[in-house]
Amino acid sequence: MKTLGIIPARFESSRFPGKPLVKIAGKTMIQRVYEQCLKTEILSDVIVATDDKRIFDHVISFGGKVQMTSPDHPTGTDRIAEIVEKISDFDLIVNIQGDEPFIHPQQIEAVLRVFEKNKTAQIATGVRVIENPNDIDNPNVVKAVFGKNGRALYFSRSPIPFLRNIKKEDWSTASFYKHIGMYAFRRDALLEITQLKPSRLEQLESLEQLRWLENGFEIFITELPFDSFGIDTPEDLKEAEKIIMDN
Repeated sequence: MKTLGIIPARFESSRFPGKPLVKIAGKTMIQRVYEQCLKTEILSDVIVATDDKRIFDHVISFGGKVQMTSPDHPTGTDRIAEIVEKISDFDLIVNIQGDEPFIHPQQIEAVLRVFEKNKTAQIATGVRVIENPNDIDNPNVVKAVFGKNGRALYFSRSPIPFLRNIKKEDWSTASFYKHIGMYAFRRDALLEITQLKPSRLEQLESLEQLRWLENGFEIFITELPFDSFGIDTPEDLKEAEKIIMDN
């Protein structure tokens, strides 16, 4: 199967404007993400999807592939769908977060292997066991629960499952799973979900994947071999530079 990796990248951000073009130890974040994606042979091609000419020109400057998209898309999923509508020769599409400069090729490969194991899977994503107890109550860390067959049951910003008979100070002894926000789709499923109207649970939790679950789409989950580190604030940028310098 031919697989296309798409990296949505927009310049405007309420918490960190211009984030894709910030430099981390001398190289922009979008370039670092792009180059990490090229390290996996499982992707047939990689494209940056942006609505900003500055990002477009920069990707061209380092030899990357990029396409301009509408500035009106509410989510990165909608942005990648605009590109996929024009391209019909890819079976699987991977939505790769543009703010994770340390994304590991094995993360991408693990999510795509879901489709080899389950021929009916429409959407695949990944999780990691939460190691930092502070992340359990952190609403910016999305939690996931899933069945024995790997099918997602729910995603939430709240701690799930709720441990009724365990004191909260002991919750870290249980297994909570952090959702890693990278998705892979069968092409038809991607085009279908972007036609759906925002749903009740999605609006309550501000999580677009709940729209897909509410409308009957199955999301299959795999546990990833590496954690993720997304850059949402200038403080995160300092931590990323420290990680590079320490390695």
